[in-house]
Amino acid sequence: MRLASDHVKVRVPATSANLGPGFDALGLALDLWDEVEARALTGPTRVRVEGEGEGEVPIDDTHLVVRAAHAALEAVGAPEIGLDLRCVNRIPHGRGLGSSAAAAVAGGLIARGMIANPDALNNRAVFELATQFEGHPDNAAPAVFGKGTVAWMDDGVPRAARLDVSVEIEPVVLLPERPVSTRVARAVLPERVAHADAAFNVGRAALMVHALTAGPNLLFEASEDRLHQAARSSVMEESVDVLRELRGDGHAAVVSGAGPAILVLATAPLGDVIVPRAGWRLMPLRVATHGGTVARIGPAGTGR
Repeated sequence: MRLASDHVKVRVPATSANLGPGFDALGLALDLWDEVEARALTGPTRVRVEGEGEGEVPIDDTHLVVRAAHAALEAVGAPEIGLDLRCVNRIPHGRGLGSSAAAAVAGGLIARGMIANPDALNNRAVFELATQFEGHPDNAAPAVFGKGTVAWMDDGVPRAARLDVSVEIEPVVLLPERPVSTRVARAVLPERVAHADAAFNVGRAALMVHALTAGPNLLFEASEDRLHQAARSSVMEESVDVLRELRGDGHAAVVSGAGPAILVLATAPLGDVIVPRAGWRLMPLRVATHGGTVARIGPAGTGR
């Protein structure tokens, strides 16, 4: 596979997974975007990071965007190249808003933009690639496809269905100052759950699909969970306290992904209703109607 462009720009949205009861299955794309401008190089990789993660993430071949791009290029038989990346990161790291999924998707889209046959790295291929890096498809799906998604694994192959989210839904993120790693947040989850709790969540997850698409008046009931949120209190006690306070006030609040951010699935502006705790930030957002995109800036031979 030859390269057709050596200068591309990609945009990938933040995402929130689980949405309460839909553990490792439901996801939502949010209108908050990371941008990466990439050039192919004959020399070693260079990475510049602005915004979230600046001074903290790797700036060499171990950077997640670079690793995903190289994996995608290798999968289609494209030549091995160095990359010059300028990453403008707006998605907070370690908060449960899909920053790692966005990076993996960005790498796949960079490769798509550079190769002569972009269809070889269509959305399904990029989704599969990102899921390999993530280990589960719940954030990768909305990052690729946008809107709401239901994702699952079929004999080791990730699959996803897209949901047309009601225009009445106005997501709001409450962002704490301190991160919690996904690894830590998943490690505290119980290996077994009660049958009654599993059945409860199955019903609420099914109801959430309806609430997201056609019945937003049911979002509060649909967002109830008994499987994972309370179990995370040992590593994000303040987040679970905020969650309980919001739900006590009647808001359809959930832990965003593995946390510690909280997502409120609102149907009216909440800026004057919710006052975040000290150290927390209120982020009114919208549902992203599409997933990651890539644009070619120059043909091969112009950027090296």
